[in-house]
Amino acid sequence: MLTGLVAVVALGLLVGIGLAPGGSSRKQARVPSGHHHHRGRQALGRGAPAATPAVYETSHGPVASWVVAENKLPGTEAWKITGAQQEGGIMGYANRVQAREGQSVALYVSTTASTFRVEAFRMGWYQGKGGRLVWESSTLHGAVQPQCPVTPGINMVECSWSPSVTFTVTSAWVQGQYLLKLVGDGGQQSYVPLTVWDPASHAAYVIMAGVLTDQVFNPYGGYDLYQGATPCAPNHYPCSTRARVVSFDRPYTTGFENGAGGYFNAVYPVTRLAEKYGLDVTYWTDITLAEHGNMLANHKVLISPGHDEEWSASMRQALVAALGKGVNVIFFGASPILRKVRLQPSLLGADMEIVNYRDPAKDPLYGKDNARVSQNWWGQPPASSPASPIVGADYIGYNNSQSFPLVATDPSSWFYKGTGLAAGGTVPGVLTTDFQQFDPTRSGNPPDLEILAHSPVAVEGKSGSWYADTTYYTMASSGAGVFSSGANSWVSSLWACSEVPGSCSGAPVSSVATSLMDAMTGNLLALFGQGPAGLTQPSVANFQQFYG
Repeated sequence: MLTGLVAVVALGLLVGIGLAPGGSSRKQARVPSGHHHHRGRQALGRGAPAATPAVYETSHGPVASWVVAENKLPGTEAWKITGAQQEGGIMGYANRVQAREGQSVALYVSTTASTFRVEAFRMGWYQGKGGRLVWESSTLHGAVQPQCPVTPGINMVECSWSPSVTFTVTSAWVQGQYLLKLVGDGGQQSYVPLTVWDPASHAAYVIMAGVLTDQVFNPYGGYDLYQGATPCAPNHYPCSTRARVVSFDRPYTTGFENGAGGYFNAVYPVTRLAEKYGLDVTYWTDITLAEHGNMLANHKVLISPGHDEEWSASMRQALVAALGKGVNVIFFGASPILRKVRLQPSLLGADMEIVNYRDPAKDPLYGKDNARVSQNWWGQPPASSPASPIVGADYIGYNNSQSFPLVATDPSSWFYKGTGLAAGGTVPGVLTTDFQQFDPTRSGNPPDLEILAHSPVAVEGKSGSWYADTTYYTMASSGAGVFSSGANSWVSSLWACSEVPGSCSGAPVSSVATSLMDAMTGNLLALFGQGPAGLTQPSVANFQQFYG
């Protein structure tokens, strides 16, 4: 059932070759003082040169020769954590969540191990093995670092550990999503995620890791933006004991994907699929969007893979500007653009702290700089800007105990090509956790919104009929297309997430369901990779069929 995208790639290798700009920035960042700069060992297989990669253009979407070549290099499954891990066995964080060529990355590690090493894996397809070893450190001395203090009033947990090792991102670190695997001599293992990005990229697809949302759900030290050391009852928001500011200067807990945050549940599956087919991709975090949002116009598609709740004003402004220029957007998760946050520096660098008071009147900037006040985006002054005019649907809640089938609407749509699904056909067990539903009463709704799937779900704490709506609309002015999956579990349904314990949103789905999800996702990526989707597949409003 994957014939659609497989054929696209096969055809792409036979048709004309185009060139896309490439290259990397070599500006050297300041290295944190007081520790040893460690070169370590580069792994064999540096990958394709970064400069001017060839792009195979077809009518269905671009394939980059460097991605194809990179994924033919020897892969490994050594990136996987082996054995049960205990909190505090080994954990760490970096002085930056994203880096470009020439920059230094410092790691801060606490471990009960006498010695440890760091192994850097670039994640992708690699003949199904999922990763490639790019660099490893020498053996390093282990130490247990001090407990991280909690800032009174805002309940921010921020560590001030001593640096353990520093390395430079060289040209061997091909742009991509990396997992830095910390390996102790007593079997202790955990991850530190890192995105290596290329400011000069003009790739078609930007896969954006939602590190802001990962961090605000990180309970390390007892506090995150949703819960505090004294837990609040479910759905009891705002929670008075929660943090108002969270910091990247701390590890992810062992229970949070062994330190990877939400990586396996959101980013890895779509990265794996894109690189399997050699798509012309580049990699960002949402901090990249906040800091360099003007660069989004250099690309054709922004992919938000997961539960992308936290958006700053600069992120939203950059997205709206890009849509106006014809850049397509994919929201694979639910509840995007839900919380309005602002970024501020920590001791380690710029934009390493995330602020969200939830109640704008409690924010110290309220009445002084309302444009930067943290709050909810919807129906709450001074922002009062719900996401539905951008996303196409509204967040309605969640169900963490059940999964539901996706229900197809119009099988003649480009979206269902190659799936064999009929009207009312289902893909079992793929919708769970958080959901989006179209609300016809919202002002500012996209006028040509098309509902691609209309799937009954149950929402915890709510009675009545609810639906997870998979939506698509195109903008008449620019042709930009916007896709919203309708549920948080879309991306985790693209692969056998049971390969990594704790990374499934609900129970693992069947191989048949995964094949169908892969096919629909392939159709979406193929269309959006061509440029403004409305130029070839303008949306056809059909929401009236479901919400008269």
